Amino acid sequence: MNLKTRITKLHYDKNAHGMFFNILRFASLFYGLGSGFKNFLYDKNILKPKRVNAFVISIGNLTTGGVGKTPVVAELARYFVEKGERVAIISRGYGGKLNNKKVNVISDGINLYYKADMAGDEPYWLAVNLNMCAVLTCADRVKAAEYAISELGVTKIILDDGFQHRRMARDLDIVLVDSEKMFGNENLLPAGPLREGMEGFKRVDRLVIVSKNVDHSRAEKLARIMEKKQGISTFVAKVEPDYAYNIITGELLPKDTTVTALSAIGQPEQFYQFLKDYDVVQTVTFDDHHQYAADDISSIEGNIITTEKDAVKLALLQRPDIYALKLKTVLDIEKLCYNSEGIKQPDNRA
Repeated sequence: MNLKTRITKLHYDKNAHGMFFNILRFASLFYGLGSGFKNFLYDKNILKPKRVNAFVISIGNLTTGGVGKTPVVAELARYFVEKGERVAIISRGYGGKLNNKKVNVISDGINLYYKADMAGDEPYWLAVNLNMCAVLTCADRVKAAEYAISELGVTKIILDDGFQHRRMARDLDIVLVDSEKMFGNENLLPAGPLREGMEGFKRVDRLVIVSKNVDHSRAEKLARIMEKKQGISTFVAKVEPDYAYNIITGELLPKDTTVTALSAIGQPEQFYQFLKDYDVVQTVTFDDHHQYAADDISSIEGNIITTEKDAVKLALLQRPDIYALKLKTVLDIEKLCYNSEGIKQPDNRA
């Protein structure tokens, strides 16, 4: 078990203890000071966020990866594209090889300019799966947004993983919570998965509980509890397995087929739970955002089933027996983005 995997395991162990964990908790004090000081500066308007000439929606979370932002981002983008808006998704581009100090146009909504290894798996997946939606990456999200507005005529900006990026003003802050993992051991990084303290809820406009179970009763119960506790409108995004398809030919994979499950995502165990309709003989897990090489899968015999985000990188290896599991996301975007009177609710907070 490498260091990153060991730390991630501790993040979701509410009984975590020992010398290594105590060292991480000590480091969390310094992380908390830095995070808290930054938020204090914005809360007191000492630092002021930059507003751009477009409606900005941030999709983010309080914890580290694997919550399920990408499918929710995609649903939002599709909704506004269908409404006739010119939409751009802006991401940091984590895991890609492009220089993210400059604005990179992964897709202008029509043309795709980079492959997954350059763009990063999530921006690439979004670019491939969304029509008429631009996808840009840049560490400076303000610069990317201004480019999208001036050069691509964008009217709606979706910040992918933008909750902690307070330099850019947003009109709607949507925060996602994993129905299964919640807030882990409730410690700040690096001892726990929290990117900031629970006081971050005061900036949230909408909460979305992402249900990663075919039984959504737990997520629905959590949504009611969180809405009452936090006083924030809370919704449930139902993520379910749909079908598996060959990443080269598109051929569907029959149920009960013998497969090896392969992934390199933030919370792989939830992907594996979605494979109950298949005969999974083994699971192979790499670190989140792993860049695959041929040697990684050369010893695996038979069919491989993986996530769609992994598939965009594995497709470069041209192996003919790799299948991707298609997920479907059910979320009422209309209610999520509009109030009961049917009008947008812009948020004037930073």
